[in-house]
Amino acid sequence: MTAILNDILVIAVYSVLGTFLMLLGNFLIDLIVPCHFPTEIKRGNTAVGWLSAGSFIGIGLILRGAVMSPAAEEIEKGLISGVVDSAVYFAIGIAFFILGYVIVNAFNKKYDLNDEIGKGNTAAGIMVFGIFIGLALVISGVIY
Repeated sequence: MTAILNDILVIAVYSVLGTFLMLLGNFLIDLIVPCHFPTEIKRGNTAVGWLSAGSFIGIGLILRGAVMSPAAEEIEKGLISGVVDSAVYFAIGIAFFILGYVIVNAFNKKYDLNDEIGKGNTAAGIMVFGIFIGLALVISGVIY
């Protein structure tokens, strides 16, 4: 019975940590795209909806890699150490996630993705969705 309680504790801790880090990651993404996500969602800005969906999926992929990466070591080192390692891997992953988007946007000379998203350009939102998922797959693969 102790093993089951320990497993439940680990699931609870990583679930709460994951939710917090996902919200933090989305907040950081909101800082680099110069429009207020909640306001734009309320306005019905589909581009921001796509961007937000891609952001949450991408952050989830990175977080999964961050949690799984130190998971084998967590058994030997302890829960607290595993949580700290996961948070560090996540922070590094999110930094590269944001940097990747900034680089892609900077190299795109034909239009400004941030501006197009603010205008509600759904195609730009879908493009950013794809960029976020692609970046997250690469980053989570490297982390894991």
